[in-house]
Amino acid sequence: MEQVIFIVWRESVEALLVVGILLTWLRSSTAGRRGLPWLWGGVAAGLGLAVALALVLLGVSSWLSEPGQEWFQAFMSLAACVLVVQMVHWMKRHGRSFKGELEGGAAREVHDSNWWGLLVLVTIAVAREGSETVVFLYGTILGGGTANPAWQLALGGAMGFVAALMTFWALQLGGKLVSWRRFFQLTQALLLLLASSLLVSGLDHLISLEALPVIVDPIWDSSQLLDANHGMGKVLADFAGYRAYPALSTVLIWLLYWLVVWRLLRKAGASPAHSALSSVARA
Repeated sequence: MEQVIFIVWRESVEALLVVGILLTWLRSSTAGRRGLPWLWGGVAAGLGLAVALALVLLGVSSWLSEPGQEWFQAFMSLAACVLVVQMVHWMKRHGRSFKGELEGGAAREVHDSNWWGLLVLVTIAVAREGSETVVFLYGTILGGGTANPAWQLALGGAMGFVAALMTFWALQLGGKLVSWRRFFQLTQALLLLLASSLLVSGLDHLISLEALPVIVDPIWDSSQLLDANHGMGKVLADFAGYRAYPALSTVLIWLLYWLVVWRLLRKAGASPAHSALSSVARA
């Protein structure tokens, strides 16, 4: 449930950021205000596409046999891991120009009175965040084999969204204690940890399908020191992929993951993602 809260919270804040940038910009001019209904129409359409994707994923899963579901869950866990890393890398490279690019696209549509173009722009932006949330949640919940009942997951999603609204409001104040820069630095680090958990979950499925050799299984037993089913061990298992009895192949791939992440982020540049997006708080 904690993972659900975190994912919905983080992705909702980013979606609110996109909408907030465009809403502030459209309200700044008389011509822009005419586009406000199209903005909200794009938000609704983007959310609708995300819901449709969720229904498709659940439908595909229900049609598959038991081995097929195992393969599908492994694929979704690994796909969610790749998507998280790609998202963090993209924001690391483009975060400083994100606000300008978004406003520039909206400006072109408003200048040409192309309200359908504005709607499509908003739809794509919101659908991107929504689809990422769907894939992350599917990979985390179903791919990880969580036993939480549906009502708890729904409650976690609601709590995450309410927390996102409160966070967005706090960040808009532009306080020194919590800034956009610090927020995205912290949450991107947590996302990369969560991606490593998704990776290990996918590898667990592949090992159970005998599609991935274990090499040595287990390579160690740390259950007496830190149990993966209780307390801090459970937290580390959920958010970082900790295993008390890991296979050697899992450990090697986990280490390779962090090497790849380090190289990608180093290549993207040392400047923190979204550093310039703090200007939204002053908009």
